[in-house]
Amino acid sequence: MRNLTQIFKKIYYDPTKAIRNRKKATNRTKSIITHVFRYLILLAIGYIILYPLLYMIVTSFKARSEYYTSGRVWLPIDIDPAYSYSKAIEHTDYKNSLVATLMLEVDAALIEVAACAVAAYGFARFEFKLKGVMTAGLFLTILCPEAMIMIPRMVNYSNLDFFGIIGFINKLTGSNVRINLIGSPLAFYLPSLFAMGLRSGILIYIYIQFFKGLPRELEEAAWVDGAGFVRTFISIALPSSSVVFTTVTVFSVVWHWNDTLLASMYVKSGYPLSVMLDRIVTSLASAAIVSGKVAETKSIIMAACVLFIAPVLIFYMIFQRKFIESIDRVGITG
Repeated sequence: MRNLTQIFKKIYYDPTKAIRNRKKATNRTKSIITHVFRYLILLAIGYIILYPLLYMIVTSFKARSEYYTSGRVWLPIDIDPAYSYSKAIEHTDYKNSLVATLMLEVDAALIEVAACAVAAYGFARFEFKLKGVMTAGLFLTILCPEAMIMIPRMVNYSNLDFFGIIGFINKLTGSNVRINLIGSPLAFYLPSLFAMGLRSGILIYIYIQFFKGLPRELEEAAWVDGAGFVRTFISIALPSSSVVFTTVTVFSVVWHWNDTLLASMYVKSGYPLSVMLDRIVTSLASAAIVSGKVAETKSIIMAACVLFIAPVLIFYMIFQRKFIESIDRVGITG
């Protein structure tokens, strides 16, 4: 019987098939190891990214007694979110500051999205004198930080004068007419309207890269049908730009939402959420909550941070799929 088995193996044994099976097994093992390694890397990166958010949420739910026991960090025994969030809402004036953020920052962001589209279309589609100089100026607006032009901008907005016209009228009439935009919503709206708002240079550059990729045949067909430049932009370019609009809108809204420097400069009262969050420690100190109870203020501050980022997270969750697709199609990297 043993001899028959050996004879059967010699007759039916296929060495190439055995080698093929061995290679399949090796490839399957490599694939499993690669997938496990990839998931471990993604989990590590996800933990690094989500750690501040998770810590913020857990800390905001802790009760005051939890800060005097160091046994638990992620699973507190006592929670008191009502105290933390009520104090956070009170000391950030959440309702009024949220309305101020929507009226000032978000409106300015949406105006900037529209104005930058017009400016970028001109850069991408038309040839004109000094285009190279203006393009260089565009990149300078990207490289120049806001802190460098903060003082000139404040001087300009506190005594606004278009081409010296108001000063000339004052000399002729002997009056002292002065336009002060500080404390007015126009300080937010005017820069956005002229495509010179918060990081407008980056938004214009994203638009330019997208408009350059649009087929010129569509615009030429519109010109043949009698459409002018404005009609072509509204009827052809804008409907084809829904992808880049999602990208630019998300960027602009998030940047304006997080802005603290310009908001604290332009607003005298009724501050947006970013400024109120920046000043919450001072507000807590004035209410005598900080003195003697420093550990307890951490839950209030973390609750205020959660309330601050919650609208932006909801906004991003709504546009998440379109935003990721738009990033891929627009070609933004880095």
